[in-house]
Amino acid sequence: MTHRFGIGQLVRPRERLLENTGIYEILGLLPSGPDDEPLYRIKAAAGPVQRVVREADIVPASASSQANG
Repeated sequence: MTHRFGIGQLVRPRERLLENTGIYEILGLLPSGPDDEPLYRIKAAAGPVQRVVREADIVPASASSQANG
């Protein structure tokens, strides 16, 4: 499956899946998981927190207010 987001793109968690909600930057594109969904390494814009997330769990930072409201 092809990655929808690119390195350097800013994203937000789709829902409050992460304890450190806010804006994250895509650091790396990882191989798809066992469910064939693309994975990403992301880093919190406001700190050192890094996570690996599924594509379904993130939205573009610019679209997050529309997706949640």
